[in-house]
Amino acid sequence: MPEHTGASRLQLSGLCFLLQILTIILFAVFVRYSPESSPGLCSLQLNCSWKKQESGSQHPCFRDVHLQALLGFGLVVAFLGRYGPGSTAISILVVAFAIQWAVLMQGFLYSFLNGKISVGARSMVSADFCAAAVLIAAGAVLGRANPVQMLLLTLLGVTLFTLNEYILLGLMGVSDSGGSLTVHTFGAYFGLMVSRILHQPHRDKRKEQQDVGRQPDVFAVVGTVYLWIFWPSFTSATTVHENTEPWAMLNTYFSLAASTLATFVLSPILYEESTVQMVQIQDATLASAAMMGMAGEMLVTPFGALITGFLAGLIPPLGFRFLTPILRSRLKIQDTCGVHNVHGLPGILGALLGTLLAALATADAYGGRLELVFPLVAPGSRTATDQALCQLSALPVTLLLATLGGCLAG
Repeated sequence: MPEHTGASRLQLSGLCFLLQILTIILFAVFVRYSPESSPGLCSLQLNCSWKKQESGSQHPCFRDVHLQALLGFGLVVAFLGRYGPGSTAISILVVAFAIQWAVLMQGFLYSFLNGKISVGARSMVSADFCAAAVLIAAGAVLGRANPVQMLLLTLLGVTLFTLNEYILLGLMGVSDSGGSLTVHTFGAYFGLMVSRILHQPHRDKRKEQQDVGRQPDVFAVVGTVYLWIFWPSFTSATTVHENTEPWAMLNTYFSLAASTLATFVLSPILYEESTVQMVQIQDATLASAAMMGMAGEMLVTPFGALITGFLAGLIPPLGFRFLTPILRSRLKIQDTCGVHNVHGLPGILGALLGTLLAALATADAYGGRLELVFPLVAPGSRTATDQALCQLSALPVTLLLATLGGCLAG
């Protein structure tokens, strides 16, 4: 991690104090617990069929998503040997502040009524999604930004994430339950633009990808196990449990399995190592989840999920071998954790897959689930083609906000 002087330690202490006092004051003024029996404020968010869930199912969902954000993502961005323990501490710092700030930002847009923000388990799930996007962005500048800078990145990243999410889900009516666009694509390109602004020429000669040694393997093993256990719950967290959740969970599992085999197909060809490294399996796992995020609750079909996962698993090995050197040498983007290969490109492809599936959606194929997946298509407010165009239009909107916001944050 960057060297910490006495002044920088005081800056970190002071900034943490000021931000925590600010959030305490804002929580005291605006935030209240919502009664379990109260209806969700769904009018502002069109893609919010999860509001219809029974309250009893929300707490296990929050537990799984929170563990995924804290341990899955936290360990994933800590795989570099020289940054491991320090980056894990920074990940926890980012999550701790991002959750508080996200509850406020999302609350003002989605659940602000009579001057108060109503929060519950679902609010924490949404806040964890936001924290995951910020952790992805942090992965692009890991080791080159100090904790003070990470906190400022979190402050602006959460705000822009919430704005992007509101535009996509609330205004455009986009279906993106697993976050291909809102989490993976936004987080990746926001972080990449920050990395571009923070470009340090003297680091070009330093190897920044996949350090060898025992420590990174340990982080990769634990992080990958958590991804396999909790990612299906993460992808299906915002779907209706008794209806579309099985699709999202099963599609995610099939995708994870196929992406792992793709790693063993391509990595031995591209790299000289005798065995596939655990970090390569971790990257493929993340890529498949990013690509399945939008399409998870749609009618991908089991063989479609396998195809998607297999193609996603091919992206990280090819990206690290061919794209990362171009980003570093020509575009001056130092992508410390390879978020472009693992989150950015798979997220974009996931959005394109979701667009295709939206265009093919019919009442005969989806049955009663059509209203849950595409709430505007089922009653006739929108045609399947219109929905697909909205899904596609969400991609440039996300890229624009992420790149402009990343430049500002950088």
